[in-house]
Amino acid sequence: MKEVLEVIAKALVEHPDKVSVTEIAGDNSLTLELRVADGDMGKVIGKQGKIAKAIRTVVKAAASMENMHVSVDIVQ
Repeated sequence: MKEVLEVIAKALVEHPDKVSVTEIAGDNSLTLELRVADGDMGKVIGKQGKIAKAIRTVVKAAASMENMHVSVDIVQ
């Protein structure tokens, strides 16, 4: 799942070298923390959070194929 999120984020931002994804494993879930450059934060979130919601939907769909529960957090 980490790779899926990295590919999507790098395609959206101006500074793909500053994209990082951290995995935090829970009991029955996986949390992915996405970090991007400060200037790229708006591109990842989008107007009214629509891009962020779409990213979460795609990652959750990919995770459901592997019977996993994944959440995506976009942090600074």
